[in-house]
Amino acid sequence: MLTHVYYNLKPYVPWQVRLAVRRIVARRKRRQHASTWPIDPTAAKRPAGWPGWPDGKKFAFVITHDVEDVIGVQKCRDLFSLELAHGFRSSFNFIPEGPYRVSPELRNELTRAGFEVGIHDLRHDGKLFRSRHEFRQSAERINGYIHQWSASGYRSGFMLRQLDWLHDLAIVYDASTFDTDPFEPQPDGAGTIFPFWISHPDEKATGRGVSGRGYVELPYTLPQDSTLFLVLRETSPEIWLRKLDWIASHGGMALVNVHPDYVNFSNRRTRREFPATHYAELLQHVTAKYAEEFWNPLPHELAAWFKKTHDCGIVAR
Repeated sequence: MLTHVYYNLKPYVPWQVRLAVRRIVARRKRRQHASTWPIDPTAAKRPAGWPGWPDGKKFAFVITHDVEDVIGVQKCRDLFSLELAHGFRSSFNFIPEGPYRVSPELRNELTRAGFEVGIHDLRHDGKLFRSRHEFRQSAERINGYIHQWSASGYRSGFMLRQLDWLHDLAIVYDASTFDTDPFEPQPDGAGTIFPFWISHPDEKATGRGVSGRGYVELPYTLPQDSTLFLVLRETSPEIWLRKLDWIASHGGMALVNVHPDYVNFSNRRTRREFPATHYAELLQHVTAKYAEEFWNPLPHELAAWFKKTHDCGIVAR
């Protein structure tokens, strides 16, 4: 499989070379998928029995962060301070056995401030799904961190996924999919801007419906920051704002994934970073245009609400 070959070679290829190749490929893909990215009109279809968001809110705005490296850990406090200043809460996903160690002090600081801590892969090396046997072994280790960190959610590195395998994890939700993103290694999208339920294989076989076995899938629906600002070299958050307005008009879930690693809090643009003002503009746009019309839950709060409505037989995809 080409994906396995790539991630075996990736550590030996300079970052600048990888980025240059991604930019060349992305230009072609952007032209090819112009009718479905950044907006796929078919993804706005509401699930059968959709009850609407709690308290009559127009749409949900969910913020997640994948922390990739040591520099990202160092920027976490700047990022959550920016969000608190604008009245938002988010989830920070950390790599348990990656290039850094996240301290209990930082995790506790985040949760005390009303944020969420989640699991981001195991080692973030692109090798988690090489075989079913290896995944089962890794899942045991991931579950240990889920318990230790009191986590509810998970997201795979590079959005690589085998959704049926994730039933091995003790999670309430997964966030490894997207509505549309042709730039990812596994470019097949979920095709929806709404959360959905991933049934356990036993439930699929018996047709019993939801019995608590399964998990909620939360696809990201706003383009990733790294794709927009590093690969496509966008110079403003216009695509974010336009896509968010479209999601809001259809009553969906606007879920964004911002990497602290790539945010420059001096508001400079570098080869590896984009100005924090781009992200601040997104937050300002949501509050200024939609005021009391949006719901900003933590991912685990949205997943718990969705599971409850699904358990009652209200929502079906």
